[in-house]
This record gives sequence, structure tokens and C-alpha cells, in this order.
Amino acid sequence: MIVDRWLDAGLVIFGKTNTPEFGMKGITEPEVDGPTRNPWNTDLTPGGSSGGSAAAVAAGVVPAAGAGDGGGSIRIPAACCGLVGLEPGRGLVPTGPRGGEVFHGAATNGVLTRTVRDTAAMLDVIAGPYPGGPFLGETGDGTFAAALGTPPGRLRIGFSTDSPIGTGVDREAVAAVEAAAVLLEELGHRVEPARTGVDERALAVDFLTMWFAPVAADIDDARRRTGVGEDAFEFDTRMLAALGRASSAQDYIAALDRWSTYTRDLADFHERYDLLLTPTLAFPPARVGELATPGWMRAGGEVLIRARLGRVARWTGLVDSIIDDNLGRTPYTQLANITGRPAISLPLHWTESGVPLGVQFVAPLGGERTLLSLAAELERAKPWADRQPPFLAAPDGVRSPTSDS
Repeated sequence: MIVDRWLDAGLVIFGKTNTPEFGMKGITEPEVDGPTRNPWNTDLTPGGSSGGSAAAVAAGVVPAAGAGDGGGSIRIPAACCGLVGLEPGRGLVPTGPRGGEVFHGAATNGVLTRTVRDTAAMLDVIAGPYPGGPFLGETGDGTFAAALGTPPGRLRIGFSTDSPIGTGVDREAVAAVEAAAVLLEELGHRVEPARTGVDERALAVDFLTMWFAPVAADIDDARRRTGVGEDAFEFDTRMLAALGRASSAQDYIAALDRWSTYTRDLADFHERYDLLLTPTLAFPPARVGELATPGWMRAGGEVLIRARLGRVARWTGLVDSIIDDNLGRTPYTQLANITGRPAISLPLHWTESGVPLGVQFVAPLGGERTLLSLAAELERAKPWADRQPPFLAAPDGVRSPTSDS
């Protein structure tokens, strides 16, 4: 559906970028095609799962690229690559017609761009209902692009730099939020430390409980369509599928039921604050290969998979290990997906080594215009679009590619 809308708007689509297998990781290092690298430092990941899209935009190959977000897969690569990454709220952008409500509406489609203007323009193209869709998906009055010229007013913004799941946070991530808070105050907004009131450690467990099951379904569907054996898939994919098969229907439904609790708790937060401000990532982009599953874990995991002992794996601390070792790097992004709220990552910070590290704003339901209006205000106050990866540094008198090219 959104591809048809891109084509109807006159966009030229010429390729598919790299993603992790089934788009299930926050890095882009598939075994089949090899890793995608971050244009700002090719030793580093561009994030994932829309890492190929982010690298293409950051490298100046295209002004915008399609992306999806089921747990941070728009915002994570945006933060890694110095881009704008808006995750629209639930139901605003269609996922059909093949699938009407991916991951119970927690997964959504969007784009990665260099500028707020381009993000707003692309949202105007893809947002809105369609026949057969599960949501009305109304876009409200006026275009999203028009929101860029409307001041956001004096916003109440609660911020936190602590990891909501109790894991570590790098000083650069803290510095990114603290600098953003200072800038926001200079622009007249009221900014103060705040807690969401959401049990995000429990949310992380429920997120993974429900994330594993679709991986198993994806493998089964791919095998039916292609006839390949399960060994054709990567180890990490097969391990997560084993965990998914080990979850009971009762586990799944109980986790889904708790989504409404998290949503109500975040709604209570938004009664006090217009926006939540956090780091997008808890750490700067990882080195390519740094997050690969270690050999000892692969060997043990293969035994569990072949013996169909996924339930044993669930209760040997593997889920907690996945939370700490993987979601621990991206603990801030799943909240918006589970609650269906819009969120945006903005490139307001570069580390001492010259690598981007974005900050995230989460709005209440229907808050896309507020996010875009504030993003435009911040972009004017601290422009980022002219910043280029080192290899794109242009010779005198020659412009590097941008969305205006």
C-alpha cells in the first residue's frame, strides 16, 4: 500500500537495501549479504533493522528510504547515522493490504531522511486509511508539512537518562540528553527529570515473549514457500524461533493483555508532560561483529534447538541474557511500539569521536504534529543536515549530495 502511494506521488524506487534476517535485530549483519557499515565510521554498525536504508541516506545515495519499526528499527538506525527517524503512532500508516496489523499494531512503516521537512513530506504521502484496513487512521486537519511552520508552544518535557530496564548507559548518551534539555530550555520549554511510571523491565520481557513467536511463524512460512530446511536460517533466528515455540498460548495472551497496563501508565505520564525525552540508544553504535553471538552460546544453543528444549532455554536465564546483552543497548525504543505512541529520533549529538548519537522524543497518541513542530524548531536552532560523513567531505566549490540536490 505505501509503495503504491510512493509511486503515485512520483517517487523513483530503484532498489532494496540490506536488513538482518527477518528484520529482527538492531544491527544489520546478515550472513547471506554480509554487514552494512555506518558511513560515519565504517568499523561501526548503522543499526537495524533498517540499517541498509539508514546507510544509503547517510551516504547521500538517496534523500529518503523506506523503513519499518517494530521495536526501534527506524529510530535506532537514525540515531546511529545522524538522521531523522519518525515512528508514526499505531494505525496512522497502513501495513496492508497483505497484512493488516503487524505485531498487533506495534510495527509500523515510515522513512529515514536527513531533514524534518523530508520526513513530514513523506508522512503526508503514506499516512491515512485504506479500504480493508483495521484502523481509521485519520491524519487530522492540515498536512504534516504545515506543522513545521507552526510553533510548538511552550511544552512540558520530562526527561530520563537511566536505562528503564536497569542496564548501563554510556556517558555519551547521557550527554546527548543533557545537551538537548539545555537547548530546549533556551527555546522556552519546561524541562525536568521525570519517571514514566511504566514497569519497562516487565515490558521488555513481554515484548520478547511476543517477539519470539512471529520468528517461529516466519520460519515456518518461509519453509512452506521455499521447501528449505530449518538449517537454512541463521542460528540466532532458529534460537529465537525455538524460544517462541516454547511459549504457551497462555504466555502469549497474558503478555498481550499487559500491553494495556503499559499504555495506561504512559498515558498518565502524558497527562503531566507533553513529551518524554530519552536517549535513543544507551551506547554509541557498536563495532561490526561486536554483538555476534559467541561460539560457546551457539554450540549450546544448537543442542537445545535440536533436542527441542526451548522451554529449558527460557528458564536457564537466556531471556534475561537477551534483555541485558541486546535490549540493553536499545532499552528506550520498545515503549512506543507496545503503547502505539509516536516517537522520533533526532540527530542532536555527535560523540567525541565524531559519531552521531540521537535523542528520542515520545508523544501521546496523535502527537505526530507536535513531534514534527518541535523537531523543526530544534533543527533551526541546531542544524544538522549539512553535516556529512568524513568520506563525503566535498572539495572546495563542490556540494555534497543532500535532499536538495
